[in-house]
Amino acid sequence: MLAIFTELANWVAYSLLGLLPDSKLGQSVHFFIEDTTKIFFLLIIMIYCIALLRASLNIEKVRDYLAKKHRTVGYSMGALFGAITPFCSCSSIPVFLGFTSAGIPVGITMAFLLTSPLINEVAVLLLVSLVGWKITLTYVLVGLAVGVIGGLFLDLIRAERLLQSFALKAYQNPKDFSGNAANEKRLTFEARHMFAKQELLDIIKRVWIWVFIGVGLGAALHGFVPDAWFEANLGHGEWWSVPIAVLAGVPLYSNATGVIPVMESLITKGLPIGTTLAFCMSTVAASFPEFILLKQVMTWKLLIIIFFLLLVSFSVMGWMLNLFYLV
Repeated sequence: MLAIFTELANWVAYSLLGLLPDSKLGQSVHFFIEDTTKIFFLLIIMIYCIALLRASLNIEKVRDYLAKKHRTVGYSMGALFGAITPFCSCSSIPVFLGFTSAGIPVGITMAFLLTSPLINEVAVLLLVSLVGWKITLTYVLVGLAVGVIGGLFLDLIRAERLLQSFALKAYQNPKDFSGNAANEKRLTFEARHMFAKQELLDIIKRVWIWVFIGVGLGAALHGFVPDAWFEANLGHGEWWSVPIAVLAGVPLYSNATGVIPVMESLITKGLPIGTTLAFCMSTVAASFPEFILLKQVMTWKLLIIIFFLLLVSFSVMGWMLNLFYLV
């Protein structure tokens, strides 16, 4: 289904505008068109569907189940759901907004948000062909662990307090179509549709400009990976090379599938496997565009906490892989 956005970007960038597929400008324009259309499509579909579902459910019962009875299971479910959804970091934001508005605990929502961009079935298959099943399995397990542990930590510090005011209000008081706390009343489809439509319009109005800004920044940086610099400065396995690689990946932006060729290039040029994976995980899950979008629902304090959580998680993963697989 999502391949249609690739075809649309191909037509606009290469046929309509006449840009060359192997040029930096062509790749950037293609990236911008593909990601903005995909994100807006996901925003519309996911927010509408989740809001429609919210209007049909007893939100208090769902929230109580996830928040009090099976929290550990909830983290795992959030992380697993993230792993099986083929979203990049920015594309995961619509689902995050829907979960938050539904009153789902922030830790469970963050388990999804942290895991979703890191793992998808295409990336896993490509990674197996590149580095073998053992390292791929390690990558998947670390990605899931980042989601689960990150969700647990954010719940322990009560991260919901650090949401923006409108998101915190929606999280604390999930509403039905009439503006009252969720209840047992059976709603008509028309009423649920009107509630979902209004929810969709409210969120789109808040984030549309940041989609363009965030993806535009990612498009400007897309494809720029100074692999010669990595090879010269980070290719000897020093302990400090891993966090440096993680920090270097933050300004860049790609999805898990698109970063695989970069990973192959870096490994071929001699970069240690742990350093390479740490860099690629940072590029996929800790990019500037993602944080620009998240700023609309999170305060700076929460964004900084999440940033350092990812920095530490990816660095530890890189050190572990370098220790076990460095030759």
